[in-house]
Amino acid sequence: MTRSARISHIARAVAALALLGTLAGCDTLNDWLAPDRVDYRSATSAPTLTVPEDLSKAHLDDHFTVPATQIGLGGAPLFTQTANGTATLGQPTAQDPLGMHIERDGDTRRLVVDGRTPEELWSELKEFWGENGFVVETDLPAQGLLETNWAENRAKIGNDWFRASIGKLFDGIYSSGTLDKFRMVVEKGPNGETEITISHSALEEVMIGQQKETSRWVSRPRDPNLEVALLNRLMQKFGLSNTQALMLEANAQPGDPKVSTVSDGGTPELDVAEPFDRAWLRIGVALDRSSFAVDNSDKSKGLYYVRYVDDTQDIKKEGLFGKLLTSNAQPKKLVVNVRPKNDALTQVTVVDASGNFDTSAEAKRLVSTLSAALN
Repeated sequence: MTRSARISHIARAVAALALLGTLAGCDTLNDWLAPDRVDYRSATSAPTLTVPEDLSKAHLDDHFTVPATQIGLGGAPLFTQTANGTATLGQPTAQDPLGMHIERDGDTRRLVVDGRTPEELWSELKEFWGENGFVVETDLPAQGLLETNWAENRAKIGNDWFRASIGKLFDGIYSSGTLDKFRMVVEKGPNGETEITISHSALEEVMIGQQKETSRWVSRPRDPNLEVALLNRLMQKFGLSNTQALMLEANAQPGDPKVSTVSDGGTPELDVAEPFDRAWLRIGVALDRSSFAVDNSDKSKGLYYVRYVDDTQDIKKEGLFGKLLTSNAQPKKLVVNVRPKNDALTQVTVVDASGNFDTSAEAKRLVSTLSAALN
């Protein structure tokens, strides 16, 4: 190649890079002006995430959209037409013309789908997580539990001009340093309805060492905005429009059930001013949002079998990031006993394998954690 040809080749390359920089600059400006987004690694298409006005903006992505499926998979029920022409998976009633509603408990929301059992909705619920970029790792229909894998929100990665242009060719080298997973608790209500709650767990990578030469993963607070946004997205999968989902959220009736801590002879105890069925669900959700994992449960006996866990142990060294510390320590297993005192009051205690009250430090810690979560 002659000297003049080389100069011409370099000039064209510089011009191309300049053009990429200009275009990327526009994209970056648009990103600065756009709302926060969610973009999990394997997400392809999904409805827009929207949060209610009383909560701050979650990390949302407004370019996902998917129409409601008219016939569910695996024997799921057909959608029902409402009076205004909406196709809804719930059964419309005079009280719930859209076939579903939202109940509020502090910053926790529950989606109640009328006239449908958990068994009827299960395949749709599993499909929902796949559509939103997750793999279902725990699938326990008998216990009403779905749990996703840990996934990275790629929208949290800065989108400077280099990544927006050339960097996307090597996108895997970028990391937000955060991971999210979700647990969905599905319960059958007293009148045949299905109650759905979503719980968020999160990890954050932090640098350690004198020279910040290595890293470890630590828990970070749950984001109730993501939980609400995903419930809104679920309502859209079940046939509602974004406007209708927001309307149900706005019309949610707040509840303020009282939870008191009782100590009887050194035995830690919680009294929940609710019937057993409602208290059972609330205790399960509170456990999901704590550092205690539910290994098993038996509602007929009012028992949750739990253990304290370090969230970082759920991600293996050979996984996506491969920088986690592990431990062989076996946490103590605990049994949470939920039983009715009367029709309007439920008692919560920790018992041992023999059914005797557990007064250990771990039991007291668990009751304290539940009290804080429920209040």
